[in-house]
Amino acid sequence: LFIASLIQPLAATLYIGSSLVGLGAGVLWTAQGNFLTINSDPDTIARNSGIFWALLQFSLLFGNLYVFLQLQGVSIISDEYRYIIYSVLTVVCVIGTFALLALRKPKVAEEEELAMNVGSKNASEEGPLQAFKRSIYLLTTKEMLLLSAVFAYTGLELTFFSGVYPTCIGNTRLIHNPDKYIGLAGIFVGIGEIIGGACFGIFGKKTIRHGRDPVILLGFISHLIAFFLIFMNIPEIAPISASEGHGFIIQPSTTLAVACSFLLGLGDSSFNTQIYSILGFMYTEDSAPAFALFKFVQSLFAAVAFFYSGHVMLQWQLLVLVIALVFGTLSFFMVEWSTTTLNWQLTAGHDDRFEFFDGICFD
Repeated sequence: LFIASLIQPLAATLYIGSSLVGLGAGVLWTAQGNFLTINSDPDTIARNSGIFWALLQFSLLFGNLYVFLQLQGVSIISDEYRYIIYSVLTVVCVIGTFALLALRKPKVAEEEELAMNVGSKNASEEGPLQAFKRSIYLLTTKEMLLLSAVFAYTGLELTFFSGVYPTCIGNTRLIHNPDKYIGLAGIFVGIGEIIGGACFGIFGKKTIRHGRDPVILLGFISHLIAFFLIFMNIPEIAPISASEGHGFIIQPSTTLAVACSFLLGLGDSSFNTQIYSILGFMYTEDSAPAFALFKFVQSLFAAVAFFYSGHVMLQWQLLVLVIALVFGTLSFFMVEWSTTTLNWQLTAGHDDRFEFFDGICFD
């Protein structure tokens, strides 16, 4: 409905459509995370998360490639262009929605199904209020509070690479034909996302064997380098208005701007694939509340970042991102080291899962 509202945009329908797409996204992302978890095991969750993320991010590649090739030299999008673009996107959306009906029903072993029903209430039988209370309780646990720091960071950086940074490139007038490079920057974000997701999927078993922290460290380094180069390359006023000024030290470079887009995409895939992996590992029996909290915190901080992004200079936005990056990375490491200890206990035959994550798994 949101995409269809753009065929003939009106203020009222755009606001209604935006609200609906936010509501639908919360449900869809939670369902995707839950479906991914129940169709994976501790050995395959990292691989499946990577493959899922790589396939998902092909939309960034194809969408921005179309914009880059078809809209070159176009300063105003005509009604004809708009009708074609959004009609095609609406049809694709409808096809994708119906394709969800073809997803297989998860296979649950008889003994697992029996274990779920003996001595406990099946999560599928509880009402919305009980599920909500369970999610609130989960949010108060130590592990989820720590993970909330990295959830918040992914929301902040999502706003930055999807909204703020393209605006900065478009407002940097020392870049020749900057509007053209907005699409190119989006393409390289998509390439970084796809390469990251594909690599983490292919080497998923090694990720589990050696821990998720090396992948998170890769994302940390990628984003730290990207933020530093953006600070050096882009004028500080660029998030707010057009500028013919230089970056902090150098004259704006198109090559450097596009390279930073790739680093932003690579880092984003590092964080998101490992978040999916660790949530799928920690909350195997009941993952829906965990993924719901992930999207809640991420979306909340993305909305906050969108609110201030048009009013705050670039260097302060980058400072907020770096601080959140450091805290989010350290918090993830703390939880990852805990799960590594748990994995060693399970491998050794000491199943202390319910004791180790006290309060996380619900009877």
